[in-house]
Amino acid sequence: MTQLPRLHWSTLGDDTGGLEHRWAALWDVTLDRGASPALAPRNADLWVISAKGAWPPPELNRMMAEVAALPILLGLKPDAPSLDPKALAEWGSLGSVRWGLLGPEPPLPGLRPRSGITTQLSVSQALALGLVGTSPAMQDVLARARAAAATRATVLLLGESGTGKEVIARAIHRMGADSTAPFVAVHCGAIPENLLESELFGYNKGAFTDARKDTPGKFREAHGGTIFLDEVSTMPLGAQVRLLRVLQEREVQPLGGGAPVKVDVRVVTASNVDLWTKVQDGSFREDLFYRLEVVPITMPPLRTRREEVPFLVQHFLNRKAREHGLYPKALHPSVDPLLMSLSWPGNVRQLENAIERAIVLSGTRPVLTREDFAFLAERMGETPSTETAPKIGLPSVPSDAFASQPSAAFGMDLPAEGLDLNRVVSDMEKAFMLQSLAITQGNKKRAADLLGLKRTTFLEKMKRLDLEDAESAEAME
Repeated sequence: MTQLPRLHWSTLGDDTGGLEHRWAALWDVTLDRGASPALAPRNADLWVISAKGAWPPPELNRMMAEVAALPILLGLKPDAPSLDPKALAEWGSLGSVRWGLLGPEPPLPGLRPRSGITTQLSVSQALALGLVGTSPAMQDVLARARAAAATRATVLLLGESGTGKEVIARAIHRMGADSTAPFVAVHCGAIPENLLESELFGYNKGAFTDARKDTPGKFREAHGGTIFLDEVSTMPLGAQVRLLRVLQEREVQPLGGGAPVKVDVRVVTASNVDLWTKVQDGSFREDLFYRLEVVPITMPPLRTRREEVPFLVQHFLNRKAREHGLYPKALHPSVDPLLMSLSWPGNVRQLENAIERAIVLSGTRPVLTREDFAFLAERMGETPSTETAPKIGLPSVPSDAFASQPSAAFGMDLPAEGLDLNRVVSDMEKAFMLQSLAITQGNKKRAADLLGLKRTTFLEKMKRLDLEDAESAEAME
């Protein structure tokens, strides 16, 4: 039975009218009925988003950096009022999108994203690998990776530990014509020197004491695909000679004799130290260096592309929640500036681990705050400025506030001419409700939970405080 392409539809709370059943002949349809959109599944072929309202939900903008070139169809109901040019531009700025009517005729398979500056990766690649390319430095990295993927040229990845060298290696493999072939990763520094050659190039039975059977080795395992040699700078000179022969002759000589074996393999290597320095001190062969440096790609450290931190954080929040079977947590608006202010000596790997730690240790709390990441500033010896915290026009309330004089209970004095207590209380309610909506990115149900209110009470307060008109307030997820 032929497998249907996957269509994921984010309705943003709209009624589908049963269209998903009419489309079932051409698509395997999954629905996201929430008013706040969720990320499309990894194996989606088309993402349909109901273009409801004059502005796209803010979380969609953060998701676009992750889905990259996944074809997106912005759907309008045939009887919906037309969008003005400004609204069309706002929705269209999401990226690789098309417009269409949501009707009985299903979207046609094979929709392709329009050309643009977006990273040309499928949704599966982007979500699985966590690639974000919003900074100029990463745009250059991804452009080189795409160019290398179209060939079988040898690639040398350089950069600090944790910058994502293996991530790019896997992306090169998945973007190439050999994406269904094996991808074999070898950490050269983790294999003892006396075993590295047999591990890479294989051996015949009887080649050494424990060689009880013929073993092909990693290069032959990767035949037709890609082999990734991480920390290639740690490779001993004897293994370097054999690797040079593989690159020159495209054949492997197993230990223990026998005929050489031809291999068709793309070689991607990585190093977190300057290989040219290793050449100059005699610990790395110069001729091998030139063979490896056909397509050099330098991974920028995270501290030089801080603008990507919020997108990476959102990606890791979603991925780690899935891995641990948890409902995705929201991030307090003050956390992004904190994380962007840190130097991240461990780069993206350190950021990923920090997000996972915060998720696990926060328990059942639905929102991660600056306190969940305090360990980072202490470890890095940095004290991020508190000026980056959002201002909502309200003073903080100390835990012992009511033990001090009443006039300073909320950090404010009663004016001599008095005040309108109802107005002050109303302003405080409005400020906290706006903050709860900002924290949950517009999700009213979760915002109500944060304030300990029932859904109906939250909606009534929104109407009373003129935070939302009555019709849209009823569209409660």
